[in-house]
Amino acid sequence: MITAPVSRILAVADLGRSLAFYRDVLGFTTRENVVQSGAARIEFVAGDSAVDSTGERRPRGAAILFFVSDDVAALRHAVIARGGKPSELEKVNGIKMRMFEIRDPEGHTLWFGQSFQEPDGEKDPARQLQRMLPEFPLSDVPTGVAYYQKVLGFKIDYAQDDVGVMYRDDVTLLLILRTEQHKGIGSCYVYIRDADALHAELLARGANVQGEPVSQPWGLRDFRVLDLEGNRITFGQPFE
Repeated sequence: MITAPVSRILAVADLGRSLAFYRDVLGFTTRENVVQSGAARIEFVAGDSAVDSTGERRPRGAAILFFVSDDVAALRHAVIARGGKPSELEKVNGIKMRMFEIRDPEGHTLWFGQSFQEPDGEKDPARQLQRMLPEFPLSDVPTGVAYYQKVLGFKIDYAQDDVGVMYRDDVTLLLILRTEQHKGIGSCYVYIRDADALHAELLARGANVQGEPVSQPWGLRDFRVLDLEGNRITFGQPFE
């Protein structure tokens, strides 16, 4: 469901093709030359350009639309199941959104996103702890950034010579320069969806995986990985 209001007018060359794409691939409802989903409404006008609801005349294929979804991951899976080809789901830290992109048949750019911040209205003032941000000390931060990206599958949010902010899916960690104040090794435990699948992926990437996944008696199936300087990440899948 699209939760934030969107009202746009788009120029199209083939009205039937556009209506079919928004209905059959994106899951919008259609009525005459209008498609809707939740709070979003788009009107199609046949021609090379259209005066958008923003007041600007835009050529066909030049519009960029942004939709806020209540479950962007499920929406992306649904689009793929209907034959669409969306981009990967990306975590955009600057705007605190998880987003994917897809182009409609006319070339208009469509972004779908969902905030990964807890809405202010749902915060319980008695609950103080929200999330953790592990710090891993490294003697060579740039080399560590490259390793986390290429071998462990993380992406770079921000990096410079003495710090790297790395994220994968909903997990973020800091790579910091090893100093007298920050020395030794770091460790953290990450809850995951599928221990065996991630284990196979990291092995194939050449990670320093410490053994096979083990189903622990306390209900977690986990395994450990060491980075280039011995910092330890334990990945665990709850199974009961």
